[in-house]
Amino acid sequence: MCLLNCLYEKVSIMKADYTLDCYGLMCPMPIFKTASKIKDIEIGKVLEIITTDEGIKKDIVSWCNTTGNELLDIKESEGEIHVFIKRMK
Repeated sequence: MCLLNCLYEKVSIMKADYTLDCYGLMCPMPIFKTASKIKDIEIGKVLEIITTDEGIKKDIVSWCNTTGNELLDIKESEGEIHVFIKRMK
């Protein structure tokens, strides 16, 4: 029982203010959608991107470095990749 609870807690510890569903979308769409969505949220808020595109793990690092937003975490669970970024400006 602890194993299931521990796995659930690892994925759910990070709290997002907004969620962007990019499930099934391939590069470059998750980044394009993230760039569009981040403009709609307030500075200091956290956006969770849910995707299956393995490329996001590398692309989001570059995107955050370029845009000045903060990459908080990348988690993987059951074939999904959950990326958490904080809007900084």
